[in-house]
Amino acid sequence: MGRMVHFEIHVEDVEKGKEFYGEVFGWKFEDWSEYAGMPYFGAVTGDESVPGINGAIMKRQGPRPEANQPLNGYSCTMGVEDYDAAEKKILELGGKVALPKHALPGMAWQGYYTDPEGNIFGVHQPDENAK
Repeated sequence: MGRMVHFEIHVEDVEKGKEFYGEVFGWKFEDWSEYAGMPYFGAVTGDESVPGINGAIMKRQGPRPEANQPLNGYSCTMGVEDYDAAEKKILELGGKVALPKHALPGMAWQGYYTDPEGNIFGVHQPDENAK
């Protein structure tokens, strides 16, 4: 079985990408540029005792995604404890709403955003009372 074990977020400005995801989700970064041969920073997304995966922020190798184009690739979703607080930080730091917060009835709140460079990601807050 091929379980997802790593993700990469491609950005033009690596420092701004690290700042955005670090501030919004509390991620920590490790410089792995020496191994990759380009600006590449490992993203530690949480404690190893909690299910999830780590990934990286790396220097974009081509043009940024166009606004309103269909998703071409994967969209990663981050679990949060407070959806509204996460959305507030996303918007304050230059992110935009791609698909507004909506209920997954009886399960969670879900929504999608773009980071300042146009990458799409999801936000998910478990809530069995969501309607």
